[in-house]
This record gives sequence, C-alpha cells and structure tokens, in this order.
Amino acid sequence: MACILGAEKPKIDYPLFWEYKIILDASTQKREQIDEILKGENYKIDFSRFSNGGKYMSFNVSVFVKDDLHRNEIFERLKAHFKYVL
Repeated sequence: MACILGAEKPKIDYPLFWEYKIILDASTQKREQIDEILKGENYKIDFSRFSNGGKYMSFNVSVFVKDDLHRNEIFERLKAHFKYVL
C-alpha cells in the first residue's frame, strides 16, 4: 500500500486482534515479562526467532483490542519495557 501524504487514516474495524512484534535483549529480558505486562488482556504470543548473533529474540504478539485508544495504550505499555516494539 502506498503512503499518500495528506490522505485520511485507514478505517480500522474494531474490535480485532492487533499484531505487535517485540524484540527483547536475550541476555536480560524474558518472555514472561510480556505475560506480566499483558496480564488481564486477551492475547497470544509466538516465538519468532533469535538474531544472527543470538543477542536478541523476537516474538509475535497478537492482542484483542477494543478501539484505537486501547491499541495505543497496549503499545505504550510494551514500549515502556522493551526497546523495540513494532
């Protein structure tokens, strides 16, 4: 999809499962930290891969979100604890 400056934001039909990719420092962070941050949410976590050198590991996280506010709140909670959240 092309990005057109000044175009309207895409319409997202909520509620839905929103996908995040979280990259952790393999030496200091653990998957359980994601579980703790998302406690009380409807979510699924799948391990994705280790980086080539093994320094980082990534997870695909799918969270059921009700609306834009909820989606952004989840992103901010994750971003506060992990260096990379996509």
